[in-house]
Amino acid sequence: MVTPTPRSANEFIEQELDRRAEALTQMFNADILGFSGLLLFGVDDVVRNVIEGMRQKSQSYNKLVVILTSVGGYIEVVQRLVDTFRHHYEIVDFVVPNSALSASTVLVMSGDAIHMNYYSRLGPIDPQVDTAKGRVPALGYLVQWERLVKKAREGKLTTAEAQLMIDGFDQAELYQYEQARELSITLLKEWLAKYKFKNWRVTQTRKKPVTKKMRTDRAEEIARELNKTEKWHSHGYGISMEVLRRDLNLLIDDFDEKPEVGAKIKDYHSLLDDYMIKRGNTGVLHTVGQYVPFM
Repeated sequence: MVTPTPRSANEFIEQELDRRAEALTQMFNADILGFSGLLLFGVDDVVRNVIEGMRQKSQSYNKLVVILTSVGGYIEVVQRLVDTFRHHYEIVDFVVPNSALSASTVLVMSGDAIHMNYYSRLGPIDPQVDTAKGRVPALGYLVQWERLVKKAREGKLTTAEAQLMIDGFDQAELYQYEQARELSITLLKEWLAKYKFKNWRVTQTRKKPVTKKMRTDRAEEIARELNKTEKWHSHGYGISMEVLRRDLNLLIDDFDEKPEVGAKIKDYHSLLDDYMIKRGNTGVLHTVGQYVPFM
């Protein structure tokens, strides 16, 4: 038996990835984009090029399904990704086979539908911002600052805490954190109302007609709940499908309810994950005929 060269082995795996993506294409009647990695600046350019390549194919759909795994990144990158997806596709769905946390949760909330199972996780919205200290989650700093301000107003601030307010917080950075938080809420509110709730016509219990304001108010309620660090405790906290349904009353499609679909999602995701490890990639985009590392 002749041992294949590494290049031949890679070609074989990429052909198998293509085959599994094509099977999902038939099931969802949609173009498939596998996305795994951080949402960093520059990734939006890579996504644009990949999507434009997909749209040049002789057979392309008006629907895109993004199979997403990410621990987050920058909210500004999310905004450009959504603009890119929506420029080229009428319908965009997200499948989360493992986790999509922080800024990638905002990205998922821009979908017409969200597909998860019992193992999948979204996360609290805690945008990352660049500072002199490096990349940091904004809400942790804001929450601590707001707690100290509250204690100061109540006259309960200790000397050490007063010194921390003077030396430990840069006002310009705090303003940057506030703007990052409000941008994430604004975008999530806009996208949920426009896409996820577009077919919400009557209320579930009283069967009252749903107005545009009701959609927007409901979207803002979800956005602010996802921003509550005191509720979720940790930036990396994983929010399950069950909790999203129960606590946020958010419609999530369980891909395990259709065993054949669930099995093919898991097969595709596990092979992509294993191949990334083999190649030493920490970020990659995959569509049929394109395997594009970006980290």
